[in-house]
Parts: sequence; C-alpha cells; structure tokens
Amino acid sequence: MTTTTLQQIQKDLGATFDRDTQSIPVSFGNDAEALAAARNQVAICDRSHWGLLRLSGEEQLRFLHNQSTNDFNNLQPGQSQDTVFTNSTARTIDLATAYATEDAILLLVSPNRRETMMKWLDRYIFPFDKVELEDISDTHSIFSLIGPQSDTVWEKLGVSVDLPANSHQMVDLQQMQVRVATGNGLAMPGYTLIVNREEAATVWQLLTETAGVPPMGDACWEKLRILQGRPAAEAELTEDYNPLEAALWHNISFEKGCYIGQETIARLNTYKGVKTQLWGVRLPSFVEPGTPVMLDGKQVGTLTSCTETPEGVFGLAYIRTKAGGLGLQVSIGKVEADVVDLNFASRGYLAAQT
Repeated sequence: MTTTTLQQIQKDLGATFDRDTQSIPVSFGNDAEALAAARNQVAICDRSHWGLLRLSGEEQLRFLHNQSTNDFNNLQPGQSQDTVFTNSTARTIDLATAYATEDAILLLVSPNRRETMMKWLDRYIFPFDKVELEDISDTHSIFSLIGPQSDTVWEKLGVSVDLPANSHQMVDLQQMQVRVATGNGLAMPGYTLIVNREEAATVWQLLTETAGVPPMGDACWEKLRILQGRPAAEAELTEDYNPLEAALWHNISFEKGCYIGQETIARLNTYKGVKTQLWGVRLPSFVEPGTPVMLDGKQVGTLTSCTETPEGVFGLAYIRTKAGGLGLQVSIGKVEADVVDLNFASRGYLAAQT
C-alpha cells in the first residue's frame, strides 16, 4: 500500500490535512476525544512528516559524538537517546532522537529541520571520514503511540514487546518488520514505530482497526508538546537560546569531550551563567507567541508558544532567571499569567533554585 492509500484511509477516518503539503493529518475531527485518549488510554499520531536520517560507516558513533550534546561513544545497538545539535556558540539547531542499529544510526529530526540537519551534518563529513549520510524520510513512515495503555496494543495484536527505557527492537507485525522504540517525543508513556513506507497503510489499519487505537491529528500532538514543555524548532529552539535555557539538561553529557558548542555550555554550567529559562504559563485567554513577558513594568521574557486546551490556555515562555520561575505571576499582553513547571524539562543546578 502506498502513501496515497494511507492518506485515503486517514481521510475515511475523518482526517483533514495541512494546506501546504496536503499530507499531514492535522485533525481527525475528534480532538477532545483524542487528547483524552492520549492522557488516559492510548492514541496514535502520524509523524511521517518528521525527518529520518541514516548515518552509517565505521565512525558513525564518533561522528555524532562530536556533533551533538549527548554521549554516543557507549551507545549500543538497540539503544536510543535524545541529543541536541548546536552551533559554535551553543545556540540550538534541533532536538533529535537517535536509534542505534547493528549497522547504522537512525536520526529522527524535526519536520522543519530535515534539510537543515542534512546540510549541517554533511558539512562536517570530510573526504577521509568513514561516515555516510542519507535522508530516508521518503521511504519510511513514523507513527507514535501515546498514552498509559500503549502496552495493551501489543496484546491485541498478539505480539511480544518488552522493552526497557531508551531502547528499540524489530517486531514482526503479520510478516511486516516494524522497528518499535520506547518513547514518543513527549514526557508520556508510549512508543514510536518506524515503518517501511509501502507497508505504512497496512500497519496503520492494524493499529486503528484491529487494535482499536483512536487516531490523533498533528494539532493535538502540538497541544501535548506545549503542555509537556517539549521545545520545538523555530519556536523554543532557535539561535536566540541554548539547550540549558531550553531546560534540556538531561540531553547533555558534561563528561564527554569536545563537540560543537561544548565550550559555551560547559562555561555556563561551571559558572552558573544561565540567564533565562523555559517555563510553562497558564493564561486566561490566548496570546500570540512573541508577546513580551512583563514583571513590574519591565520585560523579563517572551512567550514562544500558546495553545487552547480543555483545561484552559497554556503557553511556553522564556523568563529571565533573576526574575524568578515557579509560582511567579507575570503579565503577557493584556492578561495575567501564572508560571508553572514542565514535565519535559530538566534544569541541572537550576533545579535547586526553583
């Protein structure tokens, strides 16, 4: 079955697609139900518009170790981890997930960073490096199961999936080989499936029809990522901020050797120099991202994302460390907002100050 077949199946389930590419299911007309399912049971989201890159060669681990914030020297086949790519001054380029296989590393990157990451990585591969880089996004689909009952999906499909955290394995789904990984890009239980594109429609049907998992559109995934505090490229991950400010300390190794941006990150950590932090904000009404965050008549930050949820409006904002954090009350536009913590966030030495 082809991608067109998958889109027709999704359309039959009520999907509406994005205006630009007409390929991303934005909503299935069930947003409230899908959000509830993701929080309390399980939902499935098509993330095939994300980029999937493949790094192979004898020096693949060394190469990624030198290019990003996490430690790849000890990553074994079957293991996975998140890592951040930064420029020379430690400004963020993307937050990616790496899956180590027997002969390659699969790198799941943000949808609006696919070409950027290909060019960025390619520029650091020199003629004598034993590394090969390939964009395999067009030959694979990405599905994510989200919710505390994600494990029940495998029981319904009659397959055995018993994975520790940060790991993945090949699973036989009715004679189709699917890579199943723990995690779904959010601080929530679930799995990510990497599927050959020609089998994607059949796998989608197995999950939604045979296992009965309700579909969730990209708009709901965006709501969840804001509620969870996962920073996104072009919103929280920009050249204005570094990974420490984005509360991504858990994706940084402070023991590894040199990598691009390492000197700045090490200096900020050693001298406790993180001047701004990413926080959640609860608002009474929607406010446009980019609106200044004010305290006592002075700007102390910027709203970067905002979404309406069943419980009210929620946003993400960078706020100066000296201004405060958890429990702070600020003004954003014409409304007052309460500053709250984020499930996806980790803050290193800053955690003791909040």
